[in-house]
Amino acid sequence: MRHRNKNKILDRKKGPRELMLRNLASSILIYEKVKTTKAKAEAVRPLVERMITSAKVGDLNARRGLIKVLLQKNAVKKGMEVLGDRYKDRNGGYTRTTKLGPRPGDGAEMVQIELV
Repeated sequence: MRHRNKNKILDRKKGPRELMLRNLASSILIYEKVKTTKAKAEAVRPLVERMITSAKVGDLNARRGLIKVLLQKNAVKKGMEVLGDRYKDRNGGYTRTTKLGPRPGDGAEMVQIELV
């Protein structure tokens, strides 16, 4: 039974699911706009919010925390140098999802998740 479990499973085992979400979070930080399914966007949003919040601190400990989670080095660099300064005065709510309609192949609900 999954009572009171809020994590999305996304039809994957734990390891592949975590790596997929880490890659998606890195892509969002690098490109600032990614088209994905609604379920993946809902699952990755808290991860991206945490990464930007820790990048706002800007110290070495925050950088090491980002390196631990994000896989691409340029995502860590952009998070620390660009996004941390951009959202210095904002208290959360760094992402926005926009509905794009169903995917033609399987009808999955597609959204665009972007940084505000």
